[in-house]
Amino acid sequence: MRKKNANPKKSETLLKIIETSLDASKALDIVTIDLHGKSDLADYMVIASGTSGRHVGSIADKLTEHMKEKGYEPAAPEGFPECDWVLVDNPYVIIHIFKPEIRKFYNLEKMWQAEFSKAEAVV
Repeated sequence: MRKKNANPKKSETLLKIIETSLDASKALDIVTIDLHGKSDLADYMVIASGTSGRHVGSIADKLTEHMKEKGYEPAAPEGFPECDWVLVDNPYVIIHIFKPEIRKFYNLEKMWQAEFSKAEAVV
């Protein structure tokens, strides 16, 4: 299942930009989840952690800056000023940046990495 306006090359390129930015910002436990066949929300979901609220906010700021520099306009990040969980959203890749204890509580990896049968796939 693919979005009608999907552009695989664009989502792959953006994914590399995101992973590079998260790595450069010293994000922890970076996980990429392929959403093809699971959801029309985006092509990929990336989940990462920061060591503190300040680190989470800094990661999100740098990520947004890098995306804009490369010509990708993300939606305004959500989750400031608390920075327990910051969401950076765009049509190709959804990025969640958590403080470790918040990430453990919500456990998005488990939810989104579950294998769905075709009947259970999110439409």
